[in-house]
Amino acid sequence: MGVSLSGLNVVTANELHVPVSDLDHPTPTFIKLLSADTDHSFWVPRLAGKTDLIPNHPNSMWIDPHQTGVYLGQCAQYCGTQHAKMLLRVYVQPRDEFDRWIQQQQQPASVSNVVSEGRRVFETTACINCHAVAGTVANGHFGPDLTHLMGRDTIAAGAASNTPDNLRLWVRNPEAIKPGSLMPAMELNDQELDAVTAYLETLR
Repeated sequence: MGVSLSGLNVVTANELHVPVSDLDHPTPTFIKLLSADTDHSFWVPRLAGKTDLIPNHPNSMWIDPHQTGVYLGQCAQYCGTQHAKMLLRVYVQPRDEFDRWIQQQQQPASVSNVVSEGRRVFETTACINCHAVAGTVANGHFGPDLTHLMGRDTIAAGAASNTPDNLRLWVRNPEAIKPGSLMPAMELNDQELDAVTAYLETLR
């Protein structure tokens, strides 16, 4: 599930950051819901009831959280074999913390020369057909934007913690983490896999 913060030039995946609403002066967050493939349903039980996403039929909702914290949710409409692993998190933050997060997300991905080989492999394989990394030739839209990948707690639509080992396994064999995943195994050799993983770990 991709998330675009309209007007702020920020894109993330499976994680939504919003500012806490002031009880005396409410500042709800309005959410536009789109589906690119099949029926889904956005559901974060502690924040709102479920709201459906239907292809070619934009929908909208709003949340007005008054307490900071992490709120867990998931797709509430059966959408395929990996329905149970279509998870999401909403991070409700104090306004100053949210503003810092936005500022960080608006920066281009920083890439070290040490991982230039990994970037080369990433940019010369099918990775860039699906994924985008700001400031590079990668501008795919089918998969999650990876510009600030390492700023996220999870990968694989929330199915695994975002650790170096899980990231390497996800690139090598997505089926091992999420059977039925649409992401293909890239058939990289060990050297290429290490290089790409090292590159992805710099995307903060």
